[in-house]
Amino acid sequence: MKVAVQCESALLQRSLELFLNGHLSSLKQCDVVLRDRKVMDSHHTLYISDKDDADIKKPFSRSQLFLVLESFYNKLEDIESVHVYDEEVNSSHEKDFILLEAKIDQLTQEYKRNLLDTIKAFYE
Repeated sequence: MKVAVQCESALLQRSLELFLNGHLSSLKQCDVVLRDRKVMDSHHTLYISDKDDADIKKPFSRSQLFLVLESFYNKLEDIESVHVYDEEVNSSHEKDFILLEAKIDQLTQEYKRNLLDTIKAFYE
């Protein structure tokens, strides 16, 4: 799990960096972004605050932080696995269609050969 931290509070920023040592990543390469203000962007963001709508409510312990991160990360993986499954099903359907098309071509060629053999036999 790769986590980026973007906090306006320097104290919270440093605390999270210490808690997440070994899991920190840049904003471009991360799986989850921790922020102390609400921001809606393309990244998967967890909001840290003492307000009721926070994803992680202050004060929190290191173990509470990791439990929330693990839960959030598992939800992300579940969503991505559904997406990957859909792509695999579509890919499987495409492969099945290609096999079906090849079988139809084979049967058509076989029918054509039999028809031509019958016509040749009739005129001989």
